[in-house]
Amino acid sequence: MDAARARKLADRIQQVVAEMLERRIKDPRLGFVTVTDTRVTADLSDATVYYTVFGSEAERADTAAALESAKGIIRSEVGRQTGLRHTPGLTFVHDPLPDSARHMNDLFELAKKKDAEIARQAEGAKFAGDADPYRFEEDLDAEAAEEAAEEAGEDEPSGRAGHPAR
Repeated sequence: MDAARARKLADRIQQVVAEMLERRIKDPRLGFVTVTDTRVTADLSDATVYYTVFGSEAERADTAAALESAKGIIRSEVGRQTGLRHTPGLTFVHDPLPDSARHMNDLFELAKKKDAEIARQAEGAKFAGDADPYRFEEDLDAEAAEEAAEEAGEDEPSGRAGHPAR
């Protein structure tokens, strides 16, 4: 089937399910539910509806049970409003994305605090070695001169292997 048609059908199913949960399904176990996404297979036989629930783990479990029990009513309404010959089967999946985003925000805040602490500790610090540890042209010229002197036979003891003392 056409991917654009599947996407349009997914959008329509998302609208129908959200409307059903808001207006027609009166299950007391149903918490504050938000339908975040819907995906339909290419053959239009199955639809996965992603949702989030505001509340505790117990409320999430109750909402999952309520959605499972209302699946037939919702599917028949989806079939009626979409006009398809074969209505896709519905699967409800809790969307972990908002929880993951919240966790990422917490990690970013922790990183900001650690960065600020490190910056505060580094305010009066001095370099352990040279202030600028990179090699420059004059350093390379001096090394080339040392290597030329070494090849000429001038062996001077040094602190580093292969380099004469300065």
